[in-house]
Amino acid sequence: MHLPEGKKASRQRLIIAELGLSPAVRTSDLARRLGVSAETVRRDIDELTQRGLVSRTYGGAAGRQLGFQPEFQDRDTLAVRERDAIAQVAVELVKAGDVLMIDSGSTTARFAQVLAQRAEGITVITNCFAVAHALVQQGNSRVLFCPGDFSSRERGVYGSETCAYLKRFNADIAFIGASGLTMEGPTDVETQASWVKRTMLERAERRVLLADATKFNRRHLELVCPLDTLTDIVSDRAPEGALATGLSAIKVAFHIAHLGAVSEV
Repeated sequence: MHLPEGKKASRQRLIIAELGLSPAVRTSDLARRLGVSAETVRRDIDELTQRGLVSRTYGGAAGRQLGFQPEFQDRDTLAVRERDAIAQVAVELVKAGDVLMIDSGSTTARFAQVLAQRAEGITVITNCFAVAHALVQQGNSRVLFCPGDFSSRERGVYGSETCAYLKRFNADIAFIGASGLTMEGPTDVETQASWVKRTMLERAERRVLLADATKFNRRHLELVCPLDTLTDIVSDRAPEGALATGLSAIKVAFHIAHLGAVSEV
């Protein structure tokens, strides 16, 4: 892949994506793939390190620790095309009159933007400011916003009040995001976010994970739920190896959102 040297954001997204697939990357390998100088890559890595998105190492970069996750606004700049494609496929799972629960995250926020343009007569229960804002702008959906403690990092509300509120309702579909996905199930960095996700999954008939492929085989602090709790996963690429085998064994519906085309396996 060759990207013009001026396209810093594209280069940095690729560096983050590479670290989603392997624990560390070398500067020389990234420079060769991007078609830029090693010094350009080093400057990108320095900037990403200052933003808390990666850790600089001798000769390259490494992913962050199990308990670390970039803030919402930083995550929102990564894998934009992939998350947009995921949103286009996920919205096809929704029909008029559905009651949805949508948790707080950069991928679910992208989903809500597409949902706002295409869904009619739905009810959405959410703890995410970005989700609620996208839907109320159109005025064609009922939006119920959870109470709770506001998190500036996550742009949402959390806590015991949030979970108690969610337990008052039943939903047709819960849409959640996650920091990672392993053979055990989706994983996340934030404990409070994990409890909200679990509560939404408990209250829904259909339980959908939205996650781009950089999340595959990424193990983070907390297991959200067993893999077989999910009924559907929407991603931009099919998993491989043990994760693919595990998903096939428990018959989770896996929807692939190709960049430019859509298919289902």
